[in-house]
Formats: sequence, C-alpha cells, structure tokens
Amino acid sequence: MDQTLTLTKSAAQRVGWIAQKQGKPAILRLSVEGGGCSGFQYKFDLDDDLQADDAVSETDGVKLVVDPVSLDLVAGCVVDFVESLGGAAFRVENPNAASGCGCGSSFGI
Repeated sequence: MDQTLTLTKSAAQRVGWIAQKQGKPAILRLSVEGGGCSGFQYKFDLDDDLQADDAVSETDGVKLVVDPVSLDLVAGCVVDFVESLGGAAFRVENPNAASGCGCGSSFGI
C-alpha cells in the first residue's frame, strides 16, 4: 500500500494563512472518524506538535500529519484546497475510498 501523503500547494498556502491568523504552527492534522453519510468522515485540525508515530508530509514548510490508525484509511491520499461558487473547502482524494458522498467529507471502504 502506498503510504505517501500529499498536500497540494493550494492547501499548504491556506493552512499557512489559517495558522498565521491563529498564531499556531503550520501543522494540519488529518484524521478519520466513524460517521458521516458514507461510514467514515475526515476531520481536519491545526495541531501544535507532531507525535512520534505520525506520518508526515511537507509542502512549502507546511506539514500534513496523520496518525497510524487513520493512515490505514487515507494512505496515498492527496489533500487539496478548492474554491468554487459553492464555497471553499479542503478536499481529500483518497484512493482507498470505494464510495463517497456529494459533500466530499465522508467516504466508505
């Protein structure tokens, strides 16, 4: 299984901007929780530091971190930030997801 995590430049810029506004380090934590309309849902948080067992990807000085349990469900994913007429949001392109919902925030395996 591809363990690579990718944070696009667009997502890195947005995380950096949010982190600066909140006075926090530019560390985006992606985790997976049970729930949502498809079984699992993505959760994003700014974090203050890394854990020893985190998987880490870095783009333009911004870190994307994932815990080992969530990594099993999002390994190989790409996290992007997209803006459209419907709004702006972080999007996860997850090669492990067998199904998803229209909102793009939940998925099934």
